[in-house]
Amino acid sequence: MNSDFAIDVRDVTKKFGTRAVVNHIAMQVRPGEIYGFLGPNGSGKTTFLRMLCGLLRPDAGSGHCLGLDFRTESAEIKKRVGYMTQKFSFYEDLTIEENLDFIARIYAVPQRQAAVEKSLTRLGMIERRRQLAGTLSGGWKQRLALAACLIHEPQLLLLDEPTAGVDPKARRDFWEEIHQLAATGLTFLITTHYMDEAERCHRLGYIAYGNLLARGTVDEVVKAGGLTTWEVTGASLSRLAEQIRGRPGVEQVVAFGTALHVSGRDAETLRSSLAPFMNHEHRWTQIESGLEDVFISLMETAKDNFA
Repeated sequence: MNSDFAIDVRDVTKKFGTRAVVNHIAMQVRPGEIYGFLGPNGSGKTTFLRMLCGLLRPDAGSGHCLGLDFRTESAEIKKRVGYMTQKFSFYEDLTIEENLDFIARIYAVPQRQAAVEKSLTRLGMIERRRQLAGTLSGGWKQRLALAACLIHEPQLLLLDEPTAGVDPKARRDFWEEIHQLAATGLTFLITTHYMDEAERCHRLGYIAYGNLLARGTVDEVVKAGGLTTWEVTGASLSRLAEQIRGRPGVEQVVAFGTALHVSGRDAETLRSSLAPFMNHEHRWTQIESGLEDVFISLMETAKDNFA
């Protein structure tokens, strides 16, 4: 075990029947790091999180989570980890304060009343403490869920698509809170589908059909994707898209507002295929590929183990 890492695991595998839902994944996350875990629905993200925090037993793999063997010491890991699920999972007929008190009882938090008060204060919920959870907006439900995850002072938070269905301002406020907490040394492993959220992470991992296809900083992941991207503006873009889609070297043709992004891995073949269309009718500009371009490319070329 390398003490420099809060998560240090390798060859983590989980099969359902004959299919490897998580296939020999390795991951290292440093203390205080925000690690983004991305991939399409059904790619194995949630399964991996559940194995890390001891809710699901892996079929293979070794390593440590918070210095503990993630296979044999899962009971102790649970005490040091906060897990925020995709679905709001608190009692809607209890108040915010009552829900937090209930969670504190489950974790046998010492000085429980003080811990609840601290959670209410930290996330700005003092004035809403007696509001029923079922009447909260999406953003406030998210804030309650985060407060509940933090009430036992964990060292690692596993957040599974925590901002799904939340408005942009609430998402931004949430991420500000995440970065403030990370600055105190708290470690985060967060699954998300939002590219703007991915870019807020210190490092990323991209999983598709159980396989980890890319990892690193945003810049490292984009560079490793090896895509060449052209931006096209002008008239009749939908007709142009139909004409160039499927030509040699053209892997993606995607509308971005009033422009098209045309991408491919083979720069020379791509340019040759596009050359006949580079006329006065449209403006073509080679641009840096974005994170979304790379992830869509990875997803489209990944082998579907459920097919």
